[in-house]
Amino acid sequence: MSVQAARHLYLARHGEATADESGLSEDGRRQAVLLGERLRGVPLSVVHHGPLARAEETARVVGERLGGVPLRCSAPAGDYIPYVPSREELPEESADATLDRLARFPAEEREQGPGLAREALELFTGPVDGEEPRHELVVTHAFLIGWLVRAALDAPRWRWMGINQANAALTVIRYAPGRPPSVLVFNDTGHLPAELRWTGFPPELRV
Repeated sequence: MSVQAARHLYLARHGEATADESGLSEDGRRQAVLLGERLRGVPLSVVHHGPLARAEETARVVGERLGGVPLRCSAPAGDYIPYVPSREELPEESADATLDRLARFPAEEREQGPGLAREALELFTGPVDGEEPRHELVVTHAFLIGWLVRAALDAPRWRWMGINQANAALTVIRYAPGRPPSVLVFNDTGHLPAELRWTGFPPELRV
């Protein structure tokens, strides 16, 4: 029987992007610097990041503060719709509005997303082989974080929606052998000053 150890998965949404999403805004770069400082003492083995510029730049800025931790671009860490529910899966009162909103996203994100979401579960979740615990960071987007938190909580697949994540906020999930996943930290912005918190979060949900 193979030996397994715990995986600690650190999830961070990219920093605030410029209006054209070609990279990070000035505030977004500050957020990425502070996220890197927050993670400096964590024994990370790798930083995965999505291929879009705002995720790549965030990962690079964070990585500069981590003392040589390798960066790895990964399509499953990208921005896409992880699951498109049927109308029957959704609450009656909000089903039509939800499906209408999803239909506005590019067809490529809706069609390729479920396959990438399955790959993300295979790549980033579950215990790891061997005796040494592993700590990994994924710099990604709000939808994937919602998808992975939903999976950790064994919630219905459509419930990735409504799990919001602020820019440069930190979520941590622990996958220990023989136990259900544990969401240790969620949407933590404690490393950011007040003026840099809640960016990228729906205004009506900010606290």
